[in-house]
Amino acid sequence: MALAIICSGGDAPGMNPAIKKFVDYVYKRNSTPWFIHDGLEGMIDGKITQATHSDVAGIIHNGGAIIGSSRSRRFYEKKYRRQAWENLQKHHIEGVVVLGGDGSYKAFDILSREFPLNFVGIPTTIDNDIYGTEYCLGVDTALNVIRNAVDNIRDTASTFKRAFIVETMGRECGYLAAVTAVTSGAELCIIPEMHFNEKAAREHLLTELQQGRRYILAIAAEGAKKTEWLKQWFKNEIQIETRVTVLGHIQRGGNPTVKDRITAFEFILNAVDLLLENKTIQAALGYEKGRFTTRPIHEVTAGRYRIPEHILNDLHFLD
Repeated sequence: MALAIICSGGDAPGMNPAIKKFVDYVYKRNSTPWFIHDGLEGMIDGKITQATHSDVAGIIHNGGAIIGSSRSRRFYEKKYRRQAWENLQKHHIEGVVVLGGDGSYKAFDILSREFPLNFVGIPTTIDNDIYGTEYCLGVDTALNVIRNAVDNIRDTASTFKRAFIVETMGRECGYLAAVTAVTSGAELCIIPEMHFNEKAAREHLLTELQQGRRYILAIAAEGAKKTEWLKQWFKNEIQIETRVTVLGHIQRGGNPTVKDRITAFEFILNAVDLLLENKTIQAALGYEKGRFTTRPIHEVTAGRYRIPEHILNDLHFLD
């Protein structure tokens, strides 16, 4: 049986470990692994090659994805979806492992409704915003990159009487910001999911500054779109000099952590087994309550991820 793997959308640490395990395990299952290069665009353009063990030697410690990725507007035109399907047929590919997020899932859901394609999605996004899973591949590495940056910023923050705002990625989800705020002991956190209580924050911070606090650390999720507003708020309401650090795409890179490598391996084993053992499957894997789960793709794309309450309850000045 011929199986292919594709990376779609934003890259995430853990993709290369997943790609390596995919090649090794598909061969172990006496099947043939294929690469779809450059995401959906590559599938449309026929950039599909048979994978070998030498292709994946020495990649396990690298961030990014050796087969590339992309986002594709063309894919939402049926003629290009048909072209992508026909390219898969040329190589007799019967199933695809999809490393991606919500947009990737929706793209393959549409394709599988039009053509008899089997696929299994592996939640792969540092945003950690996929319904049906507590954990997405790449999140642990991203959080550790952010932790290192925040710890370094705290070193300089403690030297001067300043407020430091660190903006994290995450699109419309505040997971990265929320977990970072909790684990770094930040004084403030702003995320799209909750309202910032300005009055309570102002009273508390002014009191602490009067009692000798020398600096303030705030974490802002990009999806809240309030980073610059918060800078002005510190200046006008708290009357403290403020610096802003936008971490940007450094959060997507770096050596995958042990957790992301092991999780990548387990996701791949489950995905390949599902494709080889089911005549018809359009599903997404998840990780919930300490075990790997499988949900129909339409259930995942229709659902909405929510940050766990125990994390939200540890944040200050949000309601």
